[in-house]
Amino acid sequence: MNVGQHMENACGLYVIRVAAALSGMHPQTLRKYERTGLLAPSRTNTVRMYSDEDIACLRRIKRLVEVAGLNLAGVALALNMRSAVLEMKRELAAAGIHGRPRERLDQILDGMLETLHMKETEDRIERQL
Repeated sequence: MNVGQHMENACGLYVIRVAAALSGMHPQTLRKYERTGLLAPSRTNTVRMYSDEDIACLRRIKRLVEVAGLNLAGVALALNMRSAVLEMKRELAAAGIHGRPRERLDQILDGMLETLHMKETEDRIERQL
């Protein structure tokens, strides 16, 4: 992903009511996730603005709560683990490792994402690395 695409995805685009509808949640749930530190939407004065990246995060949270049965503390751990796995994948790509060692490391990291119920969304990110 280039810097322009990242900025476009990170830029606030949706007010809370629209973000709630896009993520299939109630606006109060989004406020709760912000209070607990799971999400930090940008603000224009007092108006919360949610980016496409925020919407994707909300959908991840919803899947972790509803499918994996995690509480919010578990969701926070899973999201932190996801970030660490993605960072490892970026570093692995930058290190220029190829062949079987790279394939094995990718399998391990992909397995971690699958365990976190996040593999399908990470496939899209992987193609951008």
